[in-house]
Amino acid sequence: MIEKQIEDFSIEQIAKSGQCFRIHKEKDGSFSNVAFGKHLRIIQKNEQVLFDCSETEFKEIWESYFDLKTDYHKIKASVDKNDSYLTKAVNYGWGMRILNQDLWEIIITFLISQNNNIPRIRKSVVALCEKFGEKKITPEDKIYYTFPESETLASAKMEGLAGLGLGYRDKYIYKMACSVADGSFSLETLKKQDTATAHKMLTDQYGIGNKVAACIALFALHHVDAFPIDTHVKKILAEHYPDGFPYEKYKGYAGILQQYMFFYDL
Repeated sequence: MIEKQIEDFSIEQIAKSGQCFRIHKEKDGSFSNVAFGKHLRIIQKNEQVLFDCSETEFKEIWESYFDLKTDYHKIKASVDKNDSYLTKAVNYGWGMRILNQDLWEIIITFLISQNNNIPRIRKSVVALCEKFGEKKITPEDKIYYTFPESETLASAKMEGLAGLGLGYRDKYIYKMACSVADGSFSLETLKKQDTATAHKMLTDQYGIGNKVAACIALFALHHVDAFPIDTHVKKILAEHYPDGFPYEKYKGYAGILQQYMFFYDL
């Protein structure tokens, strides 16, 4: 276990921020997370954060995953002090960060997220992983499951996806799994694109609209200028920015501010 002092970081806020669905609060107050095939236990007290992993694993996976090299204090300080709503939002979500998540996992989880709520999304993701993921055991004998590969979901066919609470989204997931598995949709090519090109590539896929494409760009491609607009954000924009959000003022990181607003409105 390694200890880090991290400013502008709250694992609890990150877990609740709606960008990830596999960070879970344990009964003892610690948090567990599964990402990139690894299990991580996190304990936080103020700015002291304990990561139950080696220094090598932290450097190779978790430092980037939690976006720890980005200066969030600077981002929050850039908010126009005359913008009372956005000021309240960044103060409320002071420890929220944009995660660098696995692209394949984010595509599938945000297909699941459509017209859905966070508890149901979490339940479906757990069911999907337990049925199709690889079972692993930590040194402390805790069982966890990796996120299933595209080939596995493609071979499961539509019948295999039944009973997981996916509803009409099962056909989107199956089609996407087939496209990635057979190479007709390349995740590696997608990773190399700018925001606009990536958005077009994503919305060309069956079942992916503008909001889901923007979420994938923001939470997996780390295009922090991507600005997802769902019902929460649409309401915020109508109420607090009737003349339009000042995108130009925050060019290059408006998507991060969007997530503060989304989290504040949850």
